[in-house]
Amino acid sequence: MSTNYDVKDIKLADQGRNRINWAEQEMPVLRQILERFQKERPLAGLRLSACLHVTSETASLMRTLAAGGADVVLCASNPLSTQDDVAASLVAHDEIPVFAVKGEDNDTYYSHLKSALDHNPHITMDDGADLVSGVLKDRPELISQMLGSTEETTTGVIRLRAMAADGVLNFPVIAVNDSDTKHLFDNRYGTGQSTIDGIIRATNVLLAGKTFAVGGYGYCSRGIAERARGLGANVIVTEVDPIRALEASMDGYRVMPMIDAVQIADFVVTATGNKHVLDGEDFAAMKDGCIVANSGHFNVEIDIPALEALSVEKRQPRAFVDQYKLKNGRVINLLGEGRLINLASAEGHPSAVMDMSFANQALASEFLLKNKGQLSNGVHALPKELDREIAALKLKAMGINIDELTAEQAKYLSSWEEGT
Repeated sequence: MSTNYDVKDIKLADQGRNRINWAEQEMPVLRQILERFQKERPLAGLRLSACLHVTSETASLMRTLAAGGADVVLCASNPLSTQDDVAASLVAHDEIPVFAVKGEDNDTYYSHLKSALDHNPHITMDDGADLVSGVLKDRPELISQMLGSTEETTTGVIRLRAMAADGVLNFPVIAVNDSDTKHLFDNRYGTGQSTIDGIIRATNVLLAGKTFAVGGYGYCSRGIAERARGLGANVIVTEVDPIRALEASMDGYRVMPMIDAVQIADFVVTATGNKHVLDGEDFAAMKDGCIVANSGHFNVEIDIPALEALSVEKRQPRAFVDQYKLKNGRVINLLGEGRLINLASAEGHPSAVMDMSFANQALASEFLLKNKGQLSNGVHALPKELDREIAALKLKAMGINIDELTAEQAKYLSSWEEGT
């Protein structure tokens, strides 16, 4: 076992292995890729540094990459998202260096990012673009050897496109989040279920009959809104995009500005990828006793300093709940320090959806290696044929058969000459 790691307690390794094995039962697509990788070793000689949520599902991805021949190092992409037993298991049982401790402070978080970059990677794998940002800002000497990077989440893709627009993204990045088998399932069904799970675990408050406001109506927010409505909540959506606001309205949700929503909402959840979705003005107007949570990647969605400036008292009535008493006498309950509530107080997305997300990550790494020197600098989508391959593998594992186009139908769809 390597001595190059930083985890909470290596003695948790056996517990972590049980958790990983349980998750892998729901990850048949990644298992099939692992079996192929073991035979073909397509990643042999590749150094890969990953900055992801250190969960049982992520462990399955790391094991798949290692089976393919990659020399892998892992650090956490969020201070509260690590499952300490999983981190220990990867080190002890799979000899994969991990730098992640749940609850790590800011300095430790960035020292772990540095440790991942000290691996001198050919490929980085991000959830939030922190490794890419670290390369560009602090380790530009790594750029000449890098084949590229892969990005897991909406927030990271937003950052990467800003880098590309500024002309500083000096290698190709595969936006895994843009694959249909990722954002249509992970973002919607995964975020929806896991966010509600995190809120319930943190509070044990009944959602039925409550007013539940969701910031944004991207795929993550859609999933949250749908699951909250399924549990009987009266759901409000706030948006800045008129098309998405119109969609939310036609999907049956009330749509209004955030400043109006906070005055009547029992819950407010953000999931936009932007900063200060909730600010001081919102907190000053917020309903007494409101429960506030974030499911976007960074805690900047909630202006916590503004909340603290309005407060006269802070207490913690239960784990993952910070209760602020405002100068106006109202109380606001912030969950999970404003960080990803589905990972802060729960276990993240269910394995079945991460199966497809991480299949995309594995195939994106292989794609970067196969296309070395052929991709331009900037943000790229994974080819549609790989996206469809993942969907087909998932359907096969689920025992679902679908139709195929006949030769006549395929010809008709590719021709413009035949009409009515």
